[in-house]
Amino acid sequence: MGNVTGSVAAKLAFFPPEPATYEVCREEDGRVALSGVSGDKNLVAHVLDTKVGNKIVATFWKHPYARFTLLYSHGNAADLGQMHDLFLELRAHLRVNIMSYDYSGYGASTGKPSEINTYHDIEAVYDCLKSEYEIKQEDLILYGQSVGSGPTVHLATKLQNLRGVVIHSGILSGIRVLYPVKVTFWFDIFKNLEKMRHVDCPVLIIHGTNDETVDISHGKRLWELSKEKYEPLWVKGGGHCNLEAFPEYIKHMRKFLNAMEKLTITGETNKQFTQNPSNNKHNNDSDFKSNKCLRFGKR
Repeated sequence: MGNVTGSVAAKLAFFPPEPATYEVCREEDGRVALSGVSGDKNLVAHVLDTKVGNKIVATFWKHPYARFTLLYSHGNAADLGQMHDLFLELRAHLRVNIMSYDYSGYGASTGKPSEINTYHDIEAVYDCLKSEYEIKQEDLILYGQSVGSGPTVHLATKLQNLRGVVIHSGILSGIRVLYPVKVTFWFDIFKNLEKMRHVDCPVLIIHGTNDETVDISHGKRLWELSKEKYEPLWVKGGGHCNLEAFPEYIKHMRKFLNAMEKLTITGETNKQFTQNPSNNKHNNDSDFKSNKCLRFGKR
């Protein structure tokens, strides 16, 4: 059964850049560094051990006056070497720390890409945030893009005092990206459709109306399933890998973070943030570059 599930995952979800866009090296003082990633005094690189013995690469982008920390799970056709420009801009525009990582088999992370490995990966990163940076759940926002919505929702169901969750171009499940099935098969992967109702914190859904990779119906259904709904962002004209290029993206993220600052974490369900989905206008002017395109499909 496990072999079948792993096979489905490999065919549907994982496209690590080959070769990796960076290498891990060591500074003279022993610190971990990533070649090709710009030097930044507030960037710290880690090599973390997972429960199954893989070593994954993670980066912590520190903001000196951060209000929250984003634990960012990227899409399926990118690695950390391609994400650092985006992280620099998000850190500056949103005033947050950003912790991100490469899944097993991505970049310089060891092991093979699989659904279960991504769960072990994000758990190792969360443990690092707790032990190395003393980040509390109430100061943490999980952010999952595309296939990264899988490990994000997985971890969110396990943490009761999270500040919030952002699902960006998220999926209902792996099979549903390719086929409009009405039932959930045992061999399906990243079953966000079933898990979303168990996320207790406010959830922001961001999805493009012209997403040809993961239809916007995925985002709308995830929004419907969320217990604590924040006003979603349906980016008019947005595709699967360019939403950061729309000015309403950063404006809405700021609005969400401002709302999260006013939220009192009690360990119980907080007030509903439900609002009617808005039809957002857009233009092409933005400080943000398009993210590396993320894809699904059969090999």
